[in-house]
Amino acid sequence: MNAQSHDSTSLAQTSKLKAMNPRSPKKFSLLLTVLALLLGLGVASGIIVRSRQKAALAVETRELAVATVTVASPKPGPSTSGMPLPAEIKPWVETPILARANGYLKHRYVDIGDHVDAGQLLAEIDTPELRQEYARAQGQLVQAQEALGLAKMYSLRWATLVGSGSVSIQENADKQSDFKLKAAAVESARAEVRRLEKLLSFNRLTAPFAGIITARNIDSGDLIGAAGGKELFHLAQTHKLRVFVQAPQTMALGIRSGQTATVTLQELPGREFQAKVVRTAGVMAADSRTLLVELEVDNPKEEILAGSYAQVRFTGMKMDAALTLPVNTILLSAKGARICVVQDDSTVELRPVKLGRDYGQMIEVLSGVDVEDQVIVNPSESLENGASVSISGPQTGKGR
Repeated sequence: MNAQSHDSTSLAQTSKLKAMNPRSPKKFSLLLTVLALLLGLGVASGIIVRSRQKAALAVETRELAVATVTVASPKPGPSTSGMPLPAEIKPWVETPILARANGYLKHRYVDIGDHVDAGQLLAEIDTPELRQEYARAQGQLVQAQEALGLAKMYSLRWATLVGSGSVSIQENADKQSDFKLKAAAVESARAEVRRLEKLLSFNRLTAPFAGIITARNIDSGDLIGAAGGKELFHLAQTHKLRVFVQAPQTMALGIRSGQTATVTLQELPGREFQAKVVRTAGVMAADSRTLLVELEVDNPKEEILAGSYAQVRFTGMKMDAALTLPVNTILLSAKGARICVVQDDSTVELRPVKLGRDYGQMIEVLSGVDVEDQVIVNPSESLENGASVSISGPQTGKGR
């Protein structure tokens, strides 16, 4: 009876609770639905986050696979039209004066720095042995002339006698031949006399042209040897001077005969001397790739000393300056000098270039580059044609 009473009491309480909260099952179902939605949203958001992270990783991987480089654009180098070039000044005419006769220096009439005229006597050489040879040659000429006269007389007589039959034809032929031999001997002796007369005239050293004595290597009493080739005097003409310049290849085509230039010397500050191009070598020197240019400059007051170092500026030259690049943009290898140029599609082109003068941090590029090119700075040797790169910093140049 007690158990039945307890069950009846529980059923009654349950019925009472249901009667008191008839909507509890609907709220529970709604709660489950909300929980399911929240769980679904959490899973979806996680998938989205992971997908975004994966995409970001892929982008970062692609970016890391593309090298990032810095670039530089070519710039015009210093203009060569007004650039001073080193020059060497030489006399307009100069020559060493040597001896043609053996003997002793008898008199010296000039010294270093003396101005002389053309034909002026510089020195005299005493030539006793040559005088003796000349006297002997004169005697031999007299003997030859006497022998010729006798041979001529016999040749004429025998030519007359051969007609009468007094002498044979053979004897006449011998006399005629002897006459010719004697005539030849006279000419030989006379030539020897003329030769020695000419040598005797060399005992007087004269100036071949007007100028200044720049060297004197002898003094009175010195032994002079014609065969030794010793320079006795050095004569130079300095009223007009020659100026020699080695023009670089970039300037060679702009230099013409008749072109004007200015010559300056460090010893004469503020002074400029006008010069004119008279000729060029016409070819580039293989060792220096320069063109030898000769100019002339008037020096009436002899203010410019021959042998001096000078600087020459060519006037009237209109030349485009060559492009320059930083030296760290050049790749040097067995294939020669090359640069890495970034194209419009961000790919690399390895381009051969021809280099010019080195300015230190910059170097002249004569060919193979354009002013709008973007050249990679410090390029890696592993870069190849067509490689993709990314330019760091502002991008300049064509198509940018």
